[in-house]
Order: sequence, then structure tokens, then C-alpha cells
Amino acid sequence: MSEDPRKIVRSRFLGAAGIGLAAVTMAGTNAGRAVAAPGPVTAAETPEKAIQLLQEGNERFLKGQAVCESLTATRLELTAGQAPFATILGCSDSRVPLETLFDQKPGQLFVVRVAGNIVTDSGLGSIEYGVKVLNTPLVVVLGHSSCGAVDATIKYVANGVTQPGHIMNLVRQIEPAATATEKKPGNWLYNAIAQNVRNNITALTERSTILADAVNAKKILIVGGVYDLHSGRISPLRTLAKA
Repeated sequence: MSEDPRKIVRSRFLGAAGIGLAAVTMAGTNAGRAVAAPGPVTAAETPEKAIQLLQEGNERFLKGQAVCESLTATRLELTAGQAPFATILGCSDSRVPLETLFDQKPGQLFVVRVAGNIVTDSGLGSIEYGVKVLNTPLVVVLGHSSCGAVDATIKYVANGVTQPGHIMNLVRQIEPAATATEKKPGNWLYNAIAQNVRNNITALTERSTILADAVNAKKILIVGGVYDLHSGRISPLRTLAKA
């Protein structure tokens, strides 16, 4: 008498499932081995090299020649740790994706973002972590053209226009930059954006002993720049002189 075909199908299914389970088990074992491997190595150990990598990356972005690989290729390596070469304080603006603008793959940049790229207490703690724990040799404060937070602050300084909720907290922290540039020649918005970057560079060392000590010991460099939405170019990263 012939064997019940349902039993044959079930037998083949279980056999296939067994092969699949074995493959998953082996993959899990291999993944475990990959996680145990040494973590990534920082791409830059000096501020100068870090600035070079960022500026070269922005040039590739401008030319449409980005070489940044996807996260998939380095995902397992990153589970073993991180070794970013720069800590960046940037704006939350959705038009300013920092890893993209600098053409850097995941794991290269330690990013803190808040509207108006201002130094908050929690953000400062994150920046200190980037310097003290992750040993990034470079800290960048990056503003950008057409910043809505700075524009709102100018409207407040010029005409008393207030913002709802906690947005006014941002405005009040940016207000010194808007006030300082109100009478200066040129575009008030751009001048205030650049001054806001300067003010927050200063705030980093004034409010953090960890960062001030690292700067004095020449372990890190703190620089600023402005990203232009129209051209895609980031101004030279340097310690901006007070206006």
C-alpha cells in the first residue's frame, strides 16, 4: 500500500525546517563571533585630520560623489563599540542631515541636535561624553542658513513676536546673538546665525570644565561653521572670532 502523501509532505517540511533552523543557528553563532571581534578604530586622532575628513566629505557631497556605504556593511562591527572622530552640535532642521552633508558612514560622527544649535544642559552632557568617553578630538558647532529658530528670534527682538510653549526658551537663548547683530551691516539673519555659532562655541568652554580642560591641554579643538542650504557648502571649519 502506498504511503500517505500528507505524511511525505510533512516529512519534507520538517526536514526543510531542520535545515533552516541549522542555518539560523550557524548564522547566530557567526554573528556572535562578529560581535566579539574588535570594535572600530577612529578615522582621525587629531583635530586637523578630523577637519580634513569633514571638509573632503562635504566636497564629495557637493559634487554628487558620495562614497558613504550603507549601515549594513558595518552593522556588526558597530555592535562592538564606536569610535567617532568628531562630535557635532547641529540644528534639528530636517534639511541638515549631518552624516549626509559630511559624507560620513554611521559610527564616524557623534551628533547632538537641537533647534538653533544651542548648548543645553543635556546636550552639553552629551558633548562631554563625546570628548571624555569617546575621545573625539574635534567638536563642531554647525549653524545653517535660513534657520527658523534664529529667524523667530529676530522677529521677537524686532517686533516682540513671541512663540508658543517651550519654543520661547530657544528664542531667549538665541536672543543675545540677534541683539548683538541688529545694527551690523549686511543681512541680519545671516549675521545672527554666525554670531549664534560663536556664542555657543564660547558657551561650551564657559559652562564645561571638561571641555575647557581638554582645550587647554590641546586634546581637542572646538570650531564652528555654517551650512548653506542653497549651495550645499559648509563654510571652512575654524574657531570663529568674536564679531
